[in-house]
Amino acid sequence: MASGAIEKAVILARGLGTRMRRQEEGVALAPEQEAVAQQGLKALVPVGRPFLDYVLTSLADAGYRHVCLVVAPDHTAIRDYYTRQSPPRRIQIHYMVQPEPRGTADAVAAAEAFVQQDSFLMINSDNYYPLEALRRIREGADPAVALFDQETMIRLGNIPAERVRQFAVAQMNGSGCLTRILEKPTEETLASLPRPLWISMNCWRFRPTIFEACRRIGPSPRGEYEITDAVQYAMDHLGDRFHAVLVQAPVLDLTCRKDIRPVQERLAGLPVDY
Repeated sequence: MASGAIEKAVILARGLGTRMRRQEEGVALAPEQEAVAQQGLKALVPVGRPFLDYVLTSLADAGYRHVCLVVAPDHTAIRDYYTRQSPPRRIQIHYMVQPEPRGTADAVAAAEAFVQQDSFLMINSDNYYPLEALRRIREGADPAVALFDQETMIRLGNIPAERVRQFAVAQMNGSGCLTRILEKPTEETLASLPRPLWISMNCWRFRPTIFEACRRIGPSPRGEYEITDAVQYAMDHLGDRFHAVLVQAPVLDLTCRKDIRPVQERLAGLPVDY
């Protein structure tokens, strides 16, 4: 596997935000939060500053210098917001458009012109990853995936335990390489896996070969092109061996309205400097 520090990151920011739009009983938002939540723009939900500001700061702290936001054709709010701000000091922000919401693999494929022949990080726009994970992915070997200890996520994160237990679980071989991502594993399957359980939060280091894999796969049962299917194809047919970067620190998640207050409390006082 190739190794060496990478400088490019791709953030998937095209999602429809369906769950964020949904009203939840007992959840009261500030007016500015309500206005953004109604649009489903999770990345711009104000939690002190817009959530994406903290994500970009963490990427800059980890050493990334070029960040590509994959957005929808009509998602001008994100571009407009960063156009109004002072020019970034530590990173350059780029944009690529995913024309239709056809899944995470399709979103990654939309960034090919930005990535060119470089290895790159891929993350979600509604997750705040620990600096340790971003640094180790950046400085390590490729391809790779950051995996997070399930119990640490439950104990120290903001995500309810029942939701964490529904996340995809990784299987690895004796060499510490990924063999499979198990989406929505059954209780019987989970019981058969060794402890600790390591879950994927969509924090990947890809080689450009991932674009071929994204083009080769078909839609999943829910009709979307999934990045986990592209990863499996890359392992099975393109010779990629994904090194597992094991992290015992939580990922903050901003999926729905109930997540806003605990995320805001966790990020309170953190500086924004990207």
